[in-house]
Amino acid sequence: MQLIQQGAEAKVYALTFYGKEAIAKERFPKTYRHPVLDKKLTARRVIQEARCLYRCQQAGIDTPALYYIDSNRNIIYMERIQGCTVKQYLLNQTDDKAACDGIAEKIGTTLATLHALDIIHGDLTTSNLYIRESTNSLVLIDFGLSFISNLVEDKAVDLYVLERAFLSTHPNSQALFDKIIQVYLKRSTTGKQVYARLEDVRLRGRKKSMVG
Repeated sequence: MQLIQQGAEAKVYALTFYGKEAIAKERFPKTYRHPVLDKKLTARRVIQEARCLYRCQQAGIDTPALYYIDSNRNIIYMERIQGCTVKQYLLNQTDDKAACDGIAEKIGTTLATLHALDIIHGDLTTSNLYIRESTNSLVLIDFGLSFISNLVEDKAVDLYVLERAFLSTHPNSQALFDKIIQVYLKRSTTGKQVYARLEDVRLRGRKKSMVG
């Protein structure tokens, strides 16, 4: 296996799994936690991530296909997506309004479906959204921080994380994010409540920035 990424929670390896291009996501031990507690928490997070991926797939959200879960070693084997990140796509299509609007439509629709399942992604960035090469569909990846919640607050924070990612990575992208929100509001039965709470989350974020 070839290590291609390491984050705070896991290492990601590229490999071939029974003839298919795949990745293996391995959650490693946290030395600051008691070993028994760490083992339980890590195993729980692996199962939670796999369940969220499966629920998304059942609802028609494009996510990496699950191949195998090694609960003893805390490794999830899944499809390696062939395509490019939305981050790279937008950087290459900055002046193409139609292309950007199309991406916004896909993101808004996907997030509305995700939140209808009461799944909170937890790390929505343009690097965790892919454009699948073969079908041009939007793929949602990296559910390592995902959890289940029907709280409007949690869904609003999910959107706020994405908004901050857009503004920090893609300058002058507020109009594009606004388009995502418009689509989200049309597709989500609780969209108005989530958007109202998003305004509160934004206000708290601005106050926190002012305080430092």
